[in-house]
Amino acid sequence: MLRRTITKHSLQTFSLRLLAVATLGMAHAGVSLAADPVAECGVAGLKVCPQPFDKTLPDPHAMLTWDQDTRVVGFRNTYRLYEGDVFSSNDAKPYPLPPASQALPAIHYSMNGTTYNLDNYLANQSVTGLLILKDGKIAYEYYGKGNTANTLWTSRSVAKSVVSVLVGVAIKEGKIKSVDDKITQYLPELKGTAWEAVTLHQLMQHTSGVVWDENYASPDSDFSHMTQCEAKPAPYECVLNLVKSVKRKPGVKPGEVWSYNTGGAWLVGRVLENATGMTIAKYLESRVWSRYGMQQDGVWHALVKDKVDMGGHGFNASLRDWGRFGQFVLSGGQLPSGEKTLPDDWIARSTHWTTAKGSVTASAPNGQYGYQWWYSAPAPDANAEPKKTATSDQTFWALGIFGQSIAINPAEKLVMVQWSTWQHAETPSSLYDEQALFVNAVSEALDAKQ
Repeated sequence: MLRRTITKHSLQTFSLRLLAVATLGMAHAGVSLAADPVAECGVAGLKVCPQPFDKTLPDPHAMLTWDQDTRVVGFRNTYRLYEGDVFSSNDAKPYPLPPASQALPAIHYSMNGTTYNLDNYLANQSVTGLLILKDGKIAYEYYGKGNTANTLWTSRSVAKSVVSVLVGVAIKEGKIKSVDDKITQYLPELKGTAWEAVTLHQLMQHTSGVVWDENYASPDSDFSHMTQCEAKPAPYECVLNLVKSVKRKPGVKPGEVWSYNTGGAWLVGRVLENATGMTIAKYLESRVWSRYGMQQDGVWHALVKDKVDMGGHGFNASLRDWGRFGQFVLSGGQLPSGEKTLPDDWIARSTHWTTAKGSVTASAPNGQYGYQWWYSAPAPDANAEPKKTATSDQTFWALGIFGQSIAINPAEKLVMVQWSTWQHAETPSSLYDEQALFVNAVSEALDAKQ
C-alpha cells in the first residue's frame, strides 16, 4: 500500500471507499440498499449513475443458477457485484448515432414452418436491450425489463472480443511484438505449466490444447469454479491457481484442437496488461473509449482493483456504447480524427476462422472461431429462412452466455447489439440459429428499403 499525505480530500476518499465496501458487502448478502446519495452510483468514479439502481442485489456465487427475473437485476448491476475498474469517456464529445430517416421495416423470418416477427424475436430471446445500426444510424432501439439508455449491462464473453481488439491496438503500438510470441514472454509465471508452449495466436484462437471444462450447467466445471473464485473477497490468487493447475490434453500439441476456454481468455487479458503496463480498463479508456467518443463511463470487472481485470468477461457498458464499439470495429479501428489504431489486416486476421479439430461444423464449414470472434450461421439443413444473404458469411459475432451479442457486417455497414436473459446459458441451440436468422432478415429488410 502506498503511503500518502493525509488531506481532507484523501480522508473523504477513504470514507467513500469504506462506504462502498460496506455497501458491496450488504449487496452480496441480499440486503436492501438505502438510497444514500454517496452510494447512488454503486462504484466510485462514475460520472453518471446507471439506472435503474436496484436496491437488492442477488448473490454472485449463484450467478449461473439465477432465474430469469433475478438475472435481469444481476446483469444490470454486475458492475457493482464485484470490484470494478472504471473506463471513462473523459467527457469526450459523443460519437453521433443519429436516428435513421425511416422506421425499421417489418421483419419476418421462419423456423420449422412458423413465421416470426420482431415482437416474437424480442419474446423468444428474452431481450432486455436491442440496438440496430445501419450506416451508423439508429434503425431500431429497444429497452426491456426496466432497462434505460444509461443502464450498464454486463457482457459476459462479449468482453473476449473487446480484449481481442485491444491486443490488435497493442500490436500496432509495438507493445506486443507478434501473435506468434510464446505467452510465457509476458507471463513467466506460466513456465512449467500446461501453458508453457502456447503462443498468443493459439491462446486467442482457443487452440492451446489445455484441458478446460467450460460446462455452465455443472457445478464441478472449471468455469463454475472460476465463478466461485470471482465471488470471493480476494479472487486473484484463486483464479490464478485454478488456471495454472489445469493439464494438457494427452498427445495434443498447441494449435491442433479447438476447445473454448475462458481460463485461456483470462490469460489473453493478462498478456495485454503485462505488455502495456495498464489494466484492461485503463488501456480501453486511453486508446478507444475516450478517443472514439463514447457517451458514458463503463466498468470492467477487476480481480485486483487498478491492477488485474478479468479478461474472459467483465465489460459493462450502455447499449449505445456497445453499438459505438461495434462501429469502431466495423471501421477497422479508425477514430473520428482519421487515425487508425489497428493494423490494417487485424480484423481480417481476427475473423480468419481456425480449422483446428472441433472448430469445423456443418454450420461452420470453414471454422467457427477466430481471435475471440465467432462465425455463426444456422445449420445448412435447418428448416429456416433466411439462412443466408448475399453477404451473411461476412458477419462476425461477439457472443456471451445467456444471449449477449454484437453482430457486425462491414459489407452491409450493419451492427446489431443484443442484451438478453436466456433461461439457460447456451441452450437450446436454436436460439443461436434464431439470432443469425434475425440479422439476415434485418439485412434483407434494410436493403429492400434503400
